[in-house]
This record gives sequence, C-alpha cells and structure tokens, in this order.
Amino acid sequence: MLRSFLRASAVFAFVTALVAAPALADVTGPFGTVVRGANTAIKNAMNTQSMPNGTIAQVPPVGQAPVGGKAQIGLPTGFNYTIDFSVARPYGNVGSFGSKWMQGGTDVVAGWGFSPKMAVVANYYELQHYPVGFNSGQVPFFLPNGFPPTPGVNPSCVDLSGATSSTCTGISAPVDVTTKDKFFLGLWENLINVGKFRGRSIPIVVTPTYVSRWSQVNASGGNGDVVAFVDLSGVPHFGISTRTTQVYSLAVTVPFLKTPKMFGTFTVAPSWLVHTAGMNQVNHAQLYQILYLEFNPTPSTKIFLEPQSSRDYLPADPYAQHVVAYFAGIAQHLGPMAFVQLVLNSGGPTNYSPYGIKQLNCLQLPCSQNTVPTVGGLKATQLQIQIGIGSPSVIQF
Repeated sequence: MLRSFLRASAVFAFVTALVAAPALADVTGPFGTVVRGANTAIKNAMNTQSMPNGTIAQVPPVGQAPVGGKAQIGLPTGFNYTIDFSVARPYGNVGSFGSKWMQGGTDVVAGWGFSPKMAVVANYYELQHYPVGFNSGQVPFFLPNGFPPTPGVNPSCVDLSGATSSTCTGISAPVDVTTKDKFFLGLWENLINVGKFRGRSIPIVVTPTYVSRWSQVNASGGNGDVVAFVDLSGVPHFGISTRTTQVYSLAVTVPFLKTPKMFGTFTVAPSWLVHTAGMNQVNHAQLYQILYLEFNPTPSTKIFLEPQSSRDYLPADPYAQHVVAYFAGIAQHLGPMAFVQLVLNSGGPTNYSPYGIKQLNCLQLPCSQNTVPTVGGLKATQLQIQIGIGSPSVIQF
C-alpha cells in the first residue's frame, strides 16, 4: 500500500517537475541582434575607407563586382529588414525527445537609418529548446515531517519514471520540456569614430538597448511561464512568472580584426533589470561579453564563431546565472536578398549546479498532490537551421 502510494507520488512529482524545470534554464543572451547590427556598421565603415569615391549600392563581398547606387559608409540608411524562419534539433541528455525536431521559430528585424551614424531597430525573435540535464535519473525525495519511515520502502531517491529506490540507481525517464522564449528588443545604434590607427579611422558602435522577454512552457497547463518550484533554501514558490523579465543595456562593439577574408569584433554590454521580481535579490550591472570571428572563404559563404559570457537573471534566480555559451555556424548567400544558415549552439550556467532536478520535495501529505522540484542549472545544446530574406544592405557577406 505504502509502496503504491510512493509510486503515485513519484509519478505526480515527475509531472510537476516537467512543469517547473524550465524555470532556471537559458542558453543564449538577447544580444545577438545587437552584435549583428554593430558588425554591419563597422564592416561597412572599414571597407569604405579603403575604396575611392564612387557609386555602389552597398559594400560588396570580397570579389563581388560593385553595382550602381550610393555607397554605404556605416549603418544602412532608410528602411531595412530581415525575416527568417528556423527549426532546431536538440542534443544531449534530453531522453527520447532528443531524436525529434522542435517546433519552429520566427525572427523579424525592422530598422530605419537616419544617417550612416544613427539608426533605430525593432527586433522580435523566438528561441525554442529542450534543456540538457533535465533528466536527472533518480533524485533525492524529501518527505514531510511526521511521515512514518519504513526501511526498504520509503525511498531515499525517486526515479522520474515513477519507480522508487533506496540505492539511487536506475535510468532516467524521457521528458518533453519544450520551452519557447520570445524577445522584443528596441535598439538605438550609434556609429562613432574614436581615433585613427595607421591612417585608418577606428569605428565603434554604441547601442542603448531595451529587452522584453516572455515565455511559454508547454507543460504549464496554459499558465505561460507560471510554474511552481522550491528555491535553493527549501522554500516553495507559486504564481511566479519564472521567465518574464525586462532589461536595459548599453552595448559597445569594437573591431579587432579586418582582412579581405577575416573580420572580428568584441562586444561588452553592462545590463540592468528594469525591475526586480520573484526571487531577484540585487540589481547591479551584469556584464555581457561577446566575441565574434568571421571567415569568408568565398564571396557568398560565411563561417563564424561567437563565444560569449552572458548573464541570465530570471525571476526564479536569487542571483544572475553566469552562462558560458558558443555559437558556431556557416551561412550561404542565395542571391541578393536570401540566405540559409546552419548554427550549432550550446551553453549553460557555470554557477548553478548540478544540472537538472536536484531534489523532489513533498510539501505535505498527500504527496501525490503536493510535490514540487528544486531545479539546478540547465544546459541546452541544439543545431538550428535558418532560412531568411532581407535588405541587401544588412545581409553582410
């Protein structure tokens, strides 16, 4: 009887954990679009310095013949846009769901350049993922005070498939923890020449940024990102939008490499929460750091690597997650306005451990109705395919 009760409790804990686990996970920071716009401006500015006065529609890829029109000497002027659609395949310890492709996402960017040195950009994008490390196998199961101990029956651990164990050995259960994060970014891009080096101007881009983020946890029962969890001190929390936040940031992008086929920039972005929420304790500046390296083996092909150290500060976090991640990919130009891109990305917090569910907490009897997980860091790894179109002035190859 007691064993059946514990099995039922474990099954409920499995379902509850499914709901709550995405509360602490994130892979990517919100500043990919900031770096993309800054790189466009810096590349245009540095390319233009080595060209004689003339008329070209845009700074072309290496080896591409110029076409008629005004030169782009920095930020693209007038209206410009990009739209892409993506699908992703997860990798790592995500159970049998790792063999499936995830639901697709959409990115839309629209901007207006007032001059080559100033532009405003609005960006909406979606990120879907399964977090690696959710399937923790068997985890400690904490019973409420007064629950009668029965050696060999009351488990020290619970397998997420619903089995009990006193030895904490077993297999992990397949868990579908699909999460879609949605972002809106408002950018004000400013190109500034800060000096000269060997006769060439040194352009940098300063980008004040506003980020608004919200999410849909598919297993939340229609409550968006409102899920229950137990914090690291053992206190349960309910009714918190665990993945909704707003951020102010000031990004600065500087070039460090420019050859006919190579290009590199470094971005630092101190960021602050618009307001604290949930478990947030402090609100001092969190520093994003992004390194970007690009190689153009042909005029229409781009290979890039983008390691980054970001800070993810969600309402379920008492302190910011230190997320170390990388993006590596290849992009192919398809005519003047279209592109296809393949990106492998991976990352997770270095200061939240272990990954996955740390323990299951029975808050009160019956456990089948009152079991909530404590979640550690979550790491996500995925391969993403993007197909898009955009203004030629902002599709840089």
